[in-house]
Amino acid sequence: MQTQIFHLQNLSALHVGTGQGVGVVDLPIARAKSTNLPLVPGSAIKGVLRDELAAQKLLQEKDIQTLFGPDSALDDAHAGAIAFGDANLLLLPIRSFAGTVAYATCPFILRQYKRDNQTNVGNLQVPQLSDSDDNTVSARVIAKSSLMISGTGRIALEDLDIQAHDNDNTQEWADAITESLFPEYTKDYADWRTQVAKRFVILPDDIFSFLADTATEVRTRIRIDRKTRTVQQGALWTEENLPADSVFWGVLGVSQSRKKSDDRSAQDLADLLPKKEIQIQIGGKHTVGRGLCRLLLTSDKTQEA
Repeated sequence: MQTQIFHLQNLSALHVGTGQGVGVVDLPIARAKSTNLPLVPGSAIKGVLRDELAAQKLLQEKDIQTLFGPDSALDDAHAGAIAFGDANLLLLPIRSFAGTVAYATCPFILRQYKRDNQTNVGNLQVPQLSDSDDNTVSARVIAKSSLMISGTGRIALEDLDIQAHDNDNTQEWADAITESLFPEYTKDYADWRTQVAKRFVILPDDIFSFLADTATEVRTRIRIDRKTRTVQQGALWTEENLPADSVFWGVLGVSQSRKKSDDRSAQDLADLLPKKEIQIQIGGKHTVGRGLCRLLLTSDKTQEA
């Protein structure tokens, strides 16, 4: 099987939900059970990608059926050759006192990202966020970060005041992530890389976990009674969204064809996948602009698994 990394960035607020919630938010987003970090299920990406490849005629119908499986019970039954893993949170946009917004991650996430993405970040060290002199835990930013409050050595995210330091390791992580997120074929890629890196911050695990729980976007929705033009009784609800510009990564695998009349190898089928980003729309509430995303398949980084 050929495995490769994909990246997903939502350009508008994203709601991939789990149905009715039992907490204060009526419609929460999907989260990993063990960490409670937001995620996008692989099944949500796979189905949308299939439709988009067909709609944009990026692949022939026979290739789509080989990769994703038949879409009708009348066709020969066989499993698709492509398998999508869940998309895990890599960067979470957080409101910042300086620099407008911070693109935050943490050592726990970077360790998992390094495990999955050995090609690009396998040689980078996961940062330790304690200062050797006094063992104080602090955040890490790049040398010319926009997030630092002048003259204080601190950053302010949401309502948190956090000590921060810069080092070369943070710059290396910022460069590696932004290069994957904004390849050279992306318009104004150099400027995008610079602007995201200036706002890149590595937070302690516990602080990041707290912000992943509390810094998401919660919107209140209502339904208006057409006759009275007032809120319809019982028609007030809240829904949780991931803020625009959140970044995810995941792993997809491509096996050899499972179709009897098709003997193409895993590498042959992996080579069919688009080399550039694809615009897709994922999750619910798409009629009110939710879930517009960039999907980047690093098809030139396939590995034998």
